[in-house]
Amino acid sequence: MAAIQITNIEKSYQSLKALGGVSLSIEEGEFFGLLGPNGAGKTTLISIIAGLNRADAGSVTVQGHDVVTDYRAARKNIGVVPQELVFDPFFTVRETLRMQSGYFGVKNNDKWIDEVMDNLDLTNKADVNMRALSGGMKRRVLVAQALVHKPPVIVLDEPTAGVDVELRQTLWKFIARLNKEGHTVVLTTHYLEEAQALCNRVAMLKAGKVVALDSMSALIKRISGSQMKFTLAQGDLPANLAPLLISHEGSVVDKQYLLRVTDYAEVEPILASLRTAGCVMEDLQLQQADLEDVFLQIMGDQQ
Repeated sequence: MAAIQITNIEKSYQSLKALGGVSLSIEEGEFFGLLGPNGAGKTTLISIIAGLNRADAGSVTVQGHDVVTDYRAARKNIGVVPQELVFDPFFTVRETLRMQSGYFGVKNNDKWIDEVMDNLDLTNKADVNMRALSGGMKRRVLVAQALVHKPPVIVLDEPTAGVDVELRQTLWKFIARLNKEGHTVVLTTHYLEEAQALCNRVAMLKAGKVVALDSMSALIKRISGSQMKFTLAQGDLPANLAPLLISHEGSVVDKQYLLRVTDYAEVEPILASLRTAGCVMEDLQLQQADLEDVFLQIMGDQQ
């Protein structure tokens, strides 16, 4: 049984098609990445999985429970960390977590609440009112709220957006531990290095459709070999090299290019083309492909 089974999900907002027939199966115990540019439909899909939004067509199950017809059981099996900082300003951190436990019918939960607070460095804020916390601390409380009922499935929607390095490291250490203990984790993030370090498998969304779905290693192998990064102090990239271009930036004086290189044998012909075009190279590096390169290639191919 899949931890999350998504079948032909469609969702529109008036004339905007947010999701156009998304199907995914996320297995138990996976650390799964859901990636895509802004407006790709990631948050809409998570809202449907969490039962906060209803799809126009298709179905979603969490641990075998349909999120519409068996909402209560589905919701009990999932913990969601939203993008937005949503909190009740009238309660302390501990009171907030105790109330959240109560929503799920979990009694005598102080031992686990203390453990979650300790792992998220919230212990010294336990009796502080929520409205007195910084944005980063409020985000830690949102994570704690999602984990307070020990859900087998944890969904993190941009959990480290705008937070400091310390929280990112603290959060990932705790979430990685929970994943090792058998919890399924679904992550959306714009920090692609996080996704590459943490996720076993990745789905990429663009304009409400899945445009890539594979293991991390297989996705990175799509860009075989390396990339060639160089700076031109003089001249422009010759037209015959344009199909290899991944990205380009810089000023009129220093132009930096990143080309896709599938084989080291291609390097000398590229250099020859640059020499023939009268280009003067200032710097040259060969570097291995990473998830960001794959992301840029796939999103570019889907234009």
